[in-house]
Amino acid sequence: TLKTCTTCNSSALPAVTILGSGDFSRALALRLLRGGFHVVVGSRSPKQAALCFPHVVDVTHYEDAVGKTSIVFLAIRREHYSVLWDLKHLLEGKIVVDVSNNRRVKQYPESNAEYLSSLLPSCTVVKGFNVISAWAMQQSYPRTQVYICSDSVSARQQIMELARLLHFRPVDMGPLSSSRDIENMPLRLFPGWRGPVLAAVALSIFFFSYSFVRDVIHPYVKSKQSDFYKIPMEVVNRTLPSVAITLLALLFYGTKYRQFPSWLEGWLRSRKQLGLLSFFLAAVHVLYSLCLPMRRSERYLLLNTAYQQVSPFYCSLHKTRTII
Repeated sequence: TLKTCTTCNSSALPAVTILGSGDFSRALALRLLRGGFHVVVGSRSPKQAALCFPHVVDVTHYEDAVGKTSIVFLAIRREHYSVLWDLKHLLEGKIVVDVSNNRRVKQYPESNAEYLSSLLPSCTVVKGFNVISAWAMQQSYPRTQVYICSDSVSARQQIMELARLLHFRPVDMGPLSSSRDIENMPLRLFPGWRGPVLAAVALSIFFFSYSFVRDVIHPYVKSKQSDFYKIPMEVVNRTLPSVAITLLALLFYGTKYRQFPSWLEGWLRSRKQLGLLSFFLAAVHVLYSLCLPMRRSERYLLLNTAYQQVSPFYCSLHKTRTII
């Protein structure tokens, strides 16, 4: 259970301190207020920062804010952790929740939470809430996941209970060493799509090259027929279904009477992306097929085919009339 604050105005409400007065701090404070918490915000300029928070939020200096609660959210960047040095004796025995992120993947040898734990060995450091943006923090999405990790099981469970009270879905990530993966999560763009996209690009290059040689290069070499106008539409339209059906075929692999190969785990994780890429390419193929009859060259071919079919009949009719 969460501990309550005995030094705040309302001892019946749980109290939480937030160090920092930025966008994320304001969003977190509003979320905590909606959850029934008493919020104390620590700032270097409390008078100026108080204008950005609701009047029920206690905005004060760092020293006063830390001394009022047992749970402290650290909403400042790693570059400003030096301000915690003067608060070291006040943070002793408290739970410090690090919500910071880096600017790029593996920016430092250790995670921010591990670095914070080395700076404050007398505190219990918990990593969490860093995968949620300030905008998402203000929305009411009950299925939003937050990843929590700490070397202290009791502190981890306490912060997970706090996340549930805020209508988040906490995920226990284990010890503090997992914070490296948690901090890298917001920096990765479509992490499960790299393999499927590379496979789709490789197949597209292969089938496009084959169609280009078969439909453009071969007629030009054999009969000097220039069909380069087919590249943007017909060649691409032959490439799309080939890649789509090949990607769809990669979704299935017979394993009833054979042992799972070592690469099966990666393949299973990529099936959703492969299927979506296959559907996307098939949809583009449909659009291309609908656009093909609208081209001027296609109308010329249609008229030419009709003329070739009518011309023999017209010639035979003309000869018959001449004989008569």
